Amino acid sequence: MLIGEILDRAAIAPRASASSKRQVLAAISEIASRNFGLESARVLEALTERESHGSTGVGHGVAVPHARVEGLQRMCGVFMRLEQPVDFAAIDDQPVDLIFALLAPANAGSEHLRALARVSRVLRQGDLREQLRQARTADAIHVLLAQEARSTAA
Repeated sequence: MLIGEILDRAAIAPRASASSKRQVLAAISEIASRNFGLESARVLEALTERESHGSTGVGHGVAVPHARVEGLQRMCGVFMRLEQPVDFAAIDDQPVDLIFALLAPANAGSEHLRALARVSRVLRQGDLREQLRQARTADAIHVLLAQEARSTAA
């Protein structure tokens, strides 16, 4: 599964504001509610529950929050670029400004883990992270992520 298949342009927030991890997760939940017909409280609860088991801040200013969500029919992504980084309790103790949230159907099996691995692999690339930080529109971000995912497809 390619990132371009998971991430809709409408689910990209190129200049988001949040002052805490909780606000980031709430904003992701609102975007998911608008774009995927989910109840925002349910998404927030699932993301918060997953985050309670350990931070999804993977380092280099990136977080990949993820959860399985009841009522979701397919794998979906939400991407946010924060105007000001926030503390996400990342493994490198650096604040986070690039967030790719991955939402999976409640019954998703290994597909969820494969998608999570792909997103993590793509966002490990320093040049791509810088391009994402410079991109100004949802379309530009979508193109960067979709192209990069194709070039790393196995």
